[in-house]
Amino acid sequence: MSRSDASRKLPTPAERAAGTLVRATVPPRSRDIGFLLIPGFALIGYACAVEPCRAANVLSGRALYRWRHVSPDGRPVAASNGVTILPDQGIDRPLDVDELYVCAGGNPALFADAATFAWLREQALRGVRVGGISGGPYVLARAGLLDGYRFTLHWEHFPALVEEFPRLSPSRSVFEIDRDRATASGGTSALDMMVARIAAEHGHPLAAAVSEWFLHTRMRSPAEPQRMSLRERYDIGHPVLLGVLEKMEAAIEEPLPRAALARIAGISVRQLERLFRAYLGRTIAAHYLALRLDRARALLTQTALSVLEVSLACGFASAAHFSRAFRARFGHPPRAERSARPVSSRRKR
Repeated sequence: MSRSDASRKLPTPAERAAGTLVRATVPPRSRDIGFLLIPGFALIGYACAVEPCRAANVLSGRALYRWRHVSPDGRPVAASNGVTILPDQGIDRPLDVDELYVCAGGNPALFADAATFAWLREQALRGVRVGGISGGPYVLARAGLLDGYRFTLHWEHFPALVEEFPRLSPSRSVFEIDRDRATASGGTSALDMMVARIAAEHGHPLAAAVSEWFLHTRMRSPAEPQRMSLRERYDIGHPVLLGVLEKMEAAIEEPLPRAALARIAGISVRQLERLFRAYLGRTIAAHYLALRLDRARALLTQTALSVLEVSLACGFASAAHFSRAFRARFGHPPRAERSARPVSSRRKR
């Protein structure tokens, strides 16, 4: 798929009608946006960032936004679903834009290209506003561009990033805009972030029209959470059990014993076990073990921590115990999980 500027397209009658509602309030100012596409980037995150810009152009009747694409080597870059985009350039030269968004997905912890990190730092030093979408903030963190900033990224990448950069404190918000950094957590969050940007730059009427055009009837605020609540995720409404589940998910490295969980719930261990069996269909220990092993699997695939370090980070007393539990759950030992992960298309140099 090659680069296209939607402002060149003639709008349909419906689009022209929508545009008359906002055209008078939109100042004639154009911004150039760049997208650095990391191989395996999430297409939905990229689309949710560029499409609101296209819609703003069409609905306003003006070229408010222009965009360009960059790939690390200047060659066509494939998204996680195989769709390929032809970039305008590589990182061999600066990109003349006002703002630049890094789009990444899959496992951004595997991307370790020093040349790309250096190019991003040069862009920031030139005064380009820098941002990231989905796994993109992980790339920015490795480039050293998030120190001292409020930012977010996809919840799946939290464990790996916190282990690698303990000094950073990502939020669990849908998106964050802090001075010259803008980050979106992934999925459709980039749509909310770009609509917020359009509102700040060109007014609420245009932003509302863009949002409604994509059937996005509620513009989310930055502070909204990425994930469903525990009530929605587990499809249960028992307040005591929900309180215990919250404590369990927050205590992975140092698991709480059943007696402590029962005290938190204000009931006996036997009563708490009954709740777990009735609502989750398994024991407290089985559920807690599943939580810890899921976290371990994420750390194995997204960090360079040793198997022993992963086992300790997930509350196991020894690597041997961890290995047995991991094999029982996933059918192979931890080392096999790590050796099966895909190799990054760009290696550190």
